Amino acid sequence: MEKENATLLTEFVLTGLTHQPEWKIPLFLAFLVIYLITIVGNLGLITLIWNDPHLHIPMYLFLGNLAFVDTWLSSTVTPNMLISFLAKSQMMSLSECMTQFFSFAISLTTECFLLAAMAYDRYVAICKPLLYPVIMTNALCIRLLVLSFLGGFLHATIHEGFLFRLTFCNSNIIHHFYCDIIPLLKISCTDSSINYLVLYVFAGLIQAFTILTVLVSYTSVLFTILKKKSVKGIRKALSTCGAHLLSVFLYYGPLLFMYVLPASLQANDQDMIDSLFYTVIIPFLNPFIYSLRNRQVIDSLKKTLKGKF
Repeated sequence: MEKENATLLTEFVLTGLTHQPEWKIPLFLAFLVIYLITIVGNLGLITLIWNDPHLHIPMYLFLGNLAFVDTWLSSTVTPNMLISFLAKSQMMSLSECMTQFFSFAISLTTECFLLAAMAYDRYVAICKPLLYPVIMTNALCIRLLVLSFLGGFLHATIHEGFLFRLTFCNSNIIHHFYCDIIPLLKISCTDSSINYLVLYVFAGLIQAFTILTVLVSYTSVLFTILKKKSVKGIRKALSTCGAHLLSVFLYYGPLLFMYVLPASLQANDQDMIDSLFYTVIIPFLNPFIYSLRNRQVIDSLKKTLKGKF
């Protein structure tokens, strides 16, 4: 009888960001504008890199893939969130929920690995400039990209597999604006301790590895920069790395609070704020962070606009 009742709950209700009717239309319009700018900005950056042969180098190969993953991540979450502002209640089937989480987990994890690969690329470019063409070959870049996407896929598959062992019989209300793993574990009527353990172990290892790669790479870059006597060289190196470091800090901060802190210390509202930051805000900011401080991208954009007009 208990098993029968557990299988009845195959649809979930997402509570969304707010219950206050007066905020729904303004939030819908604000996030719609953010989403449209995110799509145009990231796809525009991809198109620019694709069309300009001068940008067919490792740094921009990674940047183009980062823009693609940002578009993927934002498109996994934002459209459903926009619907929730207009609908009275957002229903989602178990299969739709699992699919959304799987897509979200792949893109989120892939972005972590891409940020680490980009940090390594900047380390080689600044600390070993003479060996850069030898070390950062196209073959190595492609391998790093394949490993990043493969790592994201495997990480998502592990958590997806463990989610299928859960049953939902007590509540079908997800206190979130998309299907994420922690809100699902909180409403499960199956013992989810093994899921929490797997989550914290794998998420912790991936974040530790990628953050350590970024810190070691940029610590080496910092020491190399300080050894330079040229003010122009220091400014150029800091300008190249500053955008990446800003993106990394903005991205990893909410992630650490969301997936490394014990679930008992996390409030639902805080979860949603953290999630909103790295699923909506960061994909929106990245094209500006990487483009506005990058002379080659700006020059390429100017050439493209001159050619069209």
